[in-house]
Amino acid sequence: MTDASFETSSELPAPVPPAPVPLLAPREGVPPVVADSRALAETIAAFAAGAGPVAVDAERASGYRYGQRAYLIQLRRAGAGSALVDPAACPDLSELGTAIVDAEWVLHAASQDLPCLAEVGMVPRRIFDTELAGRLAAFPRVGLGAMVETVLGFSLEKGHSAVDWSTRPLPEPWLRYAALDVEVLIELRDELEAILTEQGKLDWALQEFAAIAAAPPPTPRVDPWRRTSGLHRVRRRRQLAIVRALWLARDGIARQKDVSPGRVIPDSAIVEAALAGPASVAALLALPGFTGRDSRRQAGVWLAAIEQARALPEVELPMSTLPHEGPPPARAWTDKDPAAAERLTAAKTAVAAIADEHTLPTENLLAPDYVRRLAWAPPSVPTADAVGDVLRAFGARSWQIGLTAHALSGAFLRLAAHAANGTSA
Repeated sequence: MTDASFETSSELPAPVPPAPVPLLAPREGVPPVVADSRALAETIAAFAAGAGPVAVDAERASGYRYGQRAYLIQLRRAGAGSALVDPAACPDLSELGTAIVDAEWVLHAASQDLPCLAEVGMVPRRIFDTELAGRLAAFPRVGLGAMVETVLGFSLEKGHSAVDWSTRPLPEPWLRYAALDVEVLIELRDELEAILTEQGKLDWALQEFAAIAAAPPPTPRVDPWRRTSGLHRVRRRRQLAIVRALWLARDGIARQKDVSPGRVIPDSAIVEAALAGPASVAALLALPGFTGRDSRRQAGVWLAAIEQARALPEVELPMSTLPHEGPPPARAWTDKDPAAAERLTAAKTAVAAIADEHTLPTENLLAPDYVRRLAWAPPSVPTADAVGDVLRAFGARSWQIGLTAHALSGAFLRLAAHAANGTSA
């Protein structure tokens, strides 16, 4: 065989992977929705008698209803099959949670579903998060559909992910979609566990899962109105007071009507009203965002909120920004504390190198906030143990500290040595 033939063979195209197999229906068919006490009792008994992990998912009505509560909960377990539970009809699912509390719960993007599951009394002790597992295993796409396709070779139909799950009765195609979300979740978990074991990352993942399961409920956000989209356009404190007043008025109406606040009036309408400061209903309704029938019906409410904000004394106006805890924005470090800016650059470089070495997303190796806080206020003597103690106090897990503390300590000590010798790093 000639050299040319070798060259030709090396340029052969890579084999095309087989097309994913569409997953069109659950193995046992779409289960009936559990919507009364008798059906719930049967489901509890079946899942208590089942074996192994429990696949769990929840569907919310984000963008349609007020809050983030669950409107459908899907479960699957060996020996029990699949179940679709209506938490609107069965609002107390604590007995179901108790029946499976000793099992490992398999969820995808667990932090999204755990709060709404806790609202109905379902709180796991152990979890396996297939999305986080995918991140740690360095999969480029970690959505459920992408993971099922890449790992298991099936394709999931995702066309109903953003529908109004508070609809009753739920259409059969939606129920089929919901049941399929847990159909192969345990199989995905098992494959990911094997991959993580092969990569030497399983213990890291288990520590992450334990931290998620043990995390307390999120604390209420201070001044949630400051998350209004487009707020950066509002510069004056009096205008901020109008944003706050309109946001609170809208939130009250949305809560009372059980609709998403954005369906009452959009954020853009709040910002436009704050900037324009209309003094009459006619001027208000001329603004973008106040053209809908419902928003026009509430025109008096909006104008009253604006007038209330306009009448506030200066001392009651909101501050332009909230008091800041922790380090200032990194972009200001060079001016405020050049040494801290150097530490931050060195710390980011060290963490990125370790993440690359272990094929990890940098943010999963060590939270960027931890890196910033450590670089801004490191231990007086940044030994590896001292750095590790600081990271542990922030909430870093043992595996993260074990991988990063020595490198971060070394980076800081080198910078300190260079500063003492008057040389650049």
